[in-house]
Amino acid sequence: MFFNSFVDLETLPPGHRARVVRIEGGRGLVARLTRLGVVPGAEVKVVSRAPVGGPVLVEVNGAQVALGRGVARKVVVDPRA
Repeated sequence: MFFNSFVDLETLPPGHRARVVRIEGGRGLVARLTRLGVVPGAEVKVVSRAPVGGPVLVEVNGAQVALGRGVARKVVVDPRA
């Protein structure tokens, strides 16, 4: 794979899987993502990315979740996992 370090979820290309390492946000964001299943250790897959700054569609625990680009940038993932 072409990655050699952690990246944010917004950077991950569609079709790739990664493991969530951490969330760089406040308690509110962490709580919201926790309810969606986006937690450290979870495996996520980028399904698609809407054009022109639209949301990133990810699959986590068998469910698809749309995350805004700003939120996706706060989710740090390990693409090698």
